[in-house]
Amino acid sequence: MREWLIGLGIALGVMVLSWLVLILLARRLPEGTAKELARFLPACVTTVRRLRSNPVVPRRAKIAVGFAGLWVLSPIDLIPEFLPVIGPLDDVVVVALAFRYAARQVPRDVLLDAWPGDRRIIERLLGPRTPDAVGPGQP
Repeated sequence: MREWLIGLGIALGVMVLSWLVLILLARRLPEGTAKELARFLPACVTTVRRLRSNPVVPRRAKIAVGFAGLWVLSPIDLIPEFLPVIGPLDDVVVVALAFRYAARQVPRDVLLDAWPGDRRIIERLLGPRTPDAVGPGQP
């Protein structure tokens, strides 16, 4: 039992250390697409948290974005994260679908205000403003 706990502790330590190394390396990325991708998923998690606590967001949209947040945080992926370029693709697709669904349920400005990153990224993700997506009191 003791050996098992030591092995588990070592595995946990290696995992946390690898996360710290990735965070340090991500801060050194040059401005551009790679750095935007490194910031995208944490921004998604923050947006999910903000939308889930917003009383304007209906329950269905909260469930959809909550599912997307759990998907992003889950260690189980359809496409393993260690694969370059396509690794985070399943996370991005699930988040994009959930945010587009939420954008039909809530005023677009609520979703845009919940996004902590570059506004152009979430606007590109949501697509152009359509008459169906305009909430009450919006132009």
